[in-house]
Amino acid sequence: MALRFSANVSWLFPERAALPARLEAAARAGFRAAEAAWPAGCEAAALRAAAARAGLRLVLLNTPPGDPDKGEMGLGAVPGRQPAFREGLAMAVQYAKAVDCPRIHLMAGRVPVGADRAAVAGEMETTFIENLRYAADILAQEDMIGLIEPINSRITDPRYFLNTPHQAAAILEKVGRPNLKLQLDIFHCQIMDGNLSRNLETYFPLIGHIQIAQVPGRHEPDSPGEVNFPYLFQLLESLGYTGYVGCEYAPKGSLKHHPTKSTWLLKAPHGSAFPGEGSRALQNLLHLKHPPSPRDHCLP
Repeated sequence: MALRFSANVSWLFPERAALPARLEAAARAGFRAAEAAWPAGCEAAALRAAAARAGLRLVLLNTPPGDPDKGEMGLGAVPGRQPAFREGLAMAVQYAKAVDCPRIHLMAGRVPVGADRAAVAGEMETTFIENLRYAADILAQEDMIGLIEPINSRITDPRYFLNTPHQAAAILEKVGRPNLKLQLDIFHCQIMDGNLSRNLETYFPLIGHIQIAQVPGRHEPDSPGEVNFPYLFQLLESLGYTGYVGCEYAPKGSLKHHPTKSTWLLKAPHGSAFPGEGSRALQNLLHLKHPPSPRDHCLP
């Protein structure tokens, strides 16, 4: 089956301030699916209407991050914040239902400032497992999938609790709920562990969503870097991956160039075209502008 790509509109098309406008831009670039972080300030009705106009499906949203002014980046594993996590989960489920989105990323959160990671790891894992079991039961009632994503602690977020696929897989095993899956971002996985082929094969049964960006710059897949994306795409196809591949990176190019083909698309499996969802998007992926604005919103 051809791979399906989704535009992460929290990262792509940042020259457009409003998420609805970014959805329209994604559709013009050839995408048929989109994803986003927590859409703060954007009414669900406005986002759903924009997706319908653009002919896009929303496939992933995050839970609210908590209080950014206090440095929070998710609450799932943060001891003492269980009530706030449950409140945020309820908001995310309500929003996802309103926009017909079937997946929610349950953000783990950060090791508290001044705390030693090893000293608090046990308590944070216990909190995370408790919250994930609660979330899984809520999501099952709505036929939704919950995702947990390891974020690298070497470059992106030194205090993020969940930072390797091995740690995530162990937690998912302890939680024991079939509607919780691994969100594997190739960028984070390469930085923390490398060994991408074996990691994809090992954790494939757990994977519910994949995201991509080149390493170390977090730019387009064919920008200079460490990862051989044509090979990985072929591997995913050979494994029978049927989920979405989220394009979550800070683009360096611009749509004004309008190339007919991108170099990495030419190296795609079977020399082509991942037909259907995203083939025109793939040709345009390398020509989007710069990194995202700090907050997503719904301005005119």
